[in-house]
Amino acid sequence: MFYMNPSMMMYWAIFTLPGMLLALWAQSRVKSAFNTYGKVRTMQNVTGAEVARALLDSQGLYGVDIEPIKGNLTDHYDPRGKVLRLSEGVYGQRSIAAAGIAAHEMGHAIQDSQNYAALGLRSAFVPAANFGSRTAPMLVSAGFMILFFMKSDIGYYVAMGGVLLFGLSVIFTLITLPVEFNASKRAKGLLVSNGILIGDEIKGVNKVLDAAAWTYVAAAITAIGQMLYYLTILNRRR
Repeated sequence: MFYMNPSMMMYWAIFTLPGMLLALWAQSRVKSAFNTYGKVRTMQNVTGAEVARALLDSQGLYGVDIEPIKGNLTDHYDPRGKVLRLSEGVYGQRSIAAAGIAAHEMGHAIQDSQNYAALGLRSAFVPAANFGSRTAPMLVSAGFMILFFMKSDIGYYVAMGGVLLFGLSVIFTLITLPVEFNASKRAKGLLVSNGILIGDEIKGVNKVLDAAAWTYVAAAITAIGQMLYYLTILNRRR
């Protein structure tokens, strides 16, 4: 097919491969850090759920519930239900990694309680970003098909509409960066100030959360690269 010729493959490698490789590297770092510090107990010997509850209560967030959720690293905070959900490897585990991840998710609850602007913006962008990520590839492909087989400029505008929709996903990944970085910053500070981590234990949390942060950076770079790839091949086909 036309989009698989050597020229298009070259552009794909230039624009999208770096982000994909960075994502693989980031995921390997997360896995390595979690495996390492998931085996190291905190001196306080508290579970992830206990860490989250203690930090939430320290901030007066008594109404935020904590629930276990199945899966690996499926931890998240639900601002609609005011529920912090912790995965099997975090909820009942007494490790440095579990403490760090639980504290990070608790950071999102604090952001929510303080009306942190970036979190609100990200939440508002979720429906649009989901729609864009689902619809954009279909429109882009349809546009290219029209350009290739029908030689009609209509294909260009159809594909460009898909690119613009994909831009919503790109914006979402960029908004996510300050949200996640801020949550980790809050988590690290509160773990120490509340005496949950002692001495060098914070170094382990730093490695776990810093590794996780790279996954969000990789997602943003991948999305930007994908959009640049679409724009490049679209303009060459016009």
